[in-house]
Amino acid sequence: MDYSSGRMQNVLPFVAMVVTVVAQVTDLEVLKAAMSKGVNKYVIFVYAQALPIPIFLVWSLVIYRSSERPPLTLSTLSKIFLLAVFGCLIRLFTYVGIELSSPTLSTALHNLIPAFTFILAIIFRMEKLNWRSKSSQAKSLGTIVSIAGAFVVTFYQGPPILKTLSSGSVSFQDPLVSSSKSDWILGGISLGCAAFFGAAWIILQAIILKKFPAIMIILFFKYIFATILAALFSLAVVTDPNAWKPRFDIGLVAVLYNTITVSMIQLTLYAWCISRTGPVFVSMFNPLAIVFSVFMGFLFLGETLWLGSLIGVIIIVVGFYSVMWGKMKEEKTFEYAATTTLKSHRSYDENEPLLQ
Repeated sequence: MDYSSGRMQNVLPFVAMVVTVVAQVTDLEVLKAAMSKGVNKYVIFVYAQALPIPIFLVWSLVIYRSSERPPLTLSTLSKIFLLAVFGCLIRLFTYVGIELSSPTLSTALHNLIPAFTFILAIIFRMEKLNWRSKSSQAKSLGTIVSIAGAFVVTFYQGPPILKTLSSGSVSFQDPLVSSSKSDWILGGISLGCAAFFGAAWIILQAIILKKFPAIMIILFFKYIFATILAALFSLAVVTDPNAWKPRFDIGLVAVLYNTITVSMIQLTLYAWCISRTGPVFVSMFNPLAIVFSVFMGFLFLGETLWLGSLIGVIIIVVGFYSVMWGKMKEEKTFEYAATTTLKSHRSYDENEPLLQ
């Protein structure tokens, strides 16, 4: 009984992370399908920011009682507003990038976030670069390799490896067939910008959580600010009032699916897995999304797998795991040093009365 329960506890985080990866990939595929049907991406942008607000309001009221809520200062609110700005930029660059390229490219360039996070952490002196340390060497080399892979997957196409089906089961044309090569490059650049702002979003969120450790309240205010910003921008861009009317079509499905999978299921499972296994285990599943994305893009969107994309993805994954290995080795070093220091302090405290 104990063995089966222990085995189940080890399996559940793995299953949860596979579910989050599938949710992430399918959300991008549904979004691409909606755009291919003519649904305006900026309208989706506004609705996707507004719908999660009542969800996080309820969660905040349930999780945090009035006596347990940390004080919300003006400085914290201003940081959350900046967090919303980064979140809006992530969404905008992702939507534009997917429309110009494909969800597979978006999933591949998403793995640049650890590399960009490492660069920003060094710039803002949140992390020191020690060239004698193997962990710093691995993270530095992994960052360079990941960025090089991003250039390959964006600028080099090569011959097709897995061609689209010619039957009528495929509903959408391949992005490199239906759009020009310049659109693909612009889409890759846009998705690279989304990854950069994703790294900035992570660092800023870590700064906020140090003084205000209430993630649901942070996300509640973040979505309020993001909805206001998205509405102001989208109303200026989308002047057709008919585009804003809710319809029972693929656009509504994309908004509801994003709210359910990303804002509820994915966020909840991510938080649960991080609390059970740590952030390194969670990050290791990022490259798995590329496999799902290639399969689903070929099956549902009629995408073609090109040699350049395959080479670039492999390079990015190698760089990603190099950065994660350096991070994991660094954490183990810190844990060992902290444990050794704690033991030495305990030993001193136990002997101190005898010495006196």
